[in-house]
Amino acid sequence: MNSDHSGNPEIPVEVHDLTVAYHARPVLWDIDFQLPKGKLIAIMGPNGAGKSTLLKTMLDLIPASSGWVKIYGQPYAAMRQCVGYVPQRESVDWDFPTSALDVVCMGRYGKLGWFKRPAQQDWQLSQDYLSKVGMADFAHRQISQLSGGQQQRVFLARALAQEAQIYMMDEPFAGVDAVTEKAIVNLLFELRSQGKTVLVVHHDLQTVTEYFDWILLINLRLIAVGPTSQVFQEENLRKTYGGRLAILTKAAEALAKGKQ
Repeated sequence: MNSDHSGNPEIPVEVHDLTVAYHARPVLWDIDFQLPKGKLIAIMGPNGAGKSTLLKTMLDLIPASSGWVKIYGQPYAAMRQCVGYVPQRESVDWDFPTSALDVVCMGRYGKLGWFKRPAQQDWQLSQDYLSKVGMADFAHRQISQLSGGQQQRVFLARALAQEAQIYMMDEPFAGVDAVTEKAIVNLLFELRSQGKTVLVVHHDLQTVTEYFDWILLINLRLIAVGPTSQVFQEENLRKTYGGRLAILTKAAEALAKGKQ
């Protein structure tokens, strides 16, 4: 990724002219945006729009074809400790023989350095973060024995253990139960109250206005970005989802009626 351009050290996340291609086929094209501090930001768009690709490119997990990403004015490699990441649950090997507490403590390694062993304080912090997501009683349970929602909460606790300034979460609400969704939402609100910036790949049009302050709409290109009240408008949604918007709207209306 080209890092010869200077970013703004006051801006948590800045993306300029970002293009990503697989086998010469662009999957993201000329993406430009700046994100403010202390906001909950949803990244939304249809399947295949490049949402997860955008997140992974910002984290240097996928190389960019052109453009750059800056974290507080610096390349991600220089600011790695400032960023916590929650990957898609499906991308994790949950059969790996380790406990929930071990997974959370892995989040401390960025603070320790890879060649230092966690101290008692690190284990206690990890236990505290498990408690924060309602998983204290499962600290010594093998992760393969946890439900999907419990696994997701463990990964959220691991991200919290990083004590980051920016959090990037790839579909944290996917396939979780209502209890876990509520726990995640409460955690997001708490992070915001601490001045953290949180980016979340999100699908649910029904909850976006309730959960998020800002929205970033993409469909290979950037459609719109800004405060939810300004961006979550029918014109922007139609540009993003096209003919699928009517189906999504009907599904959301049916869901709303079912909750009444």
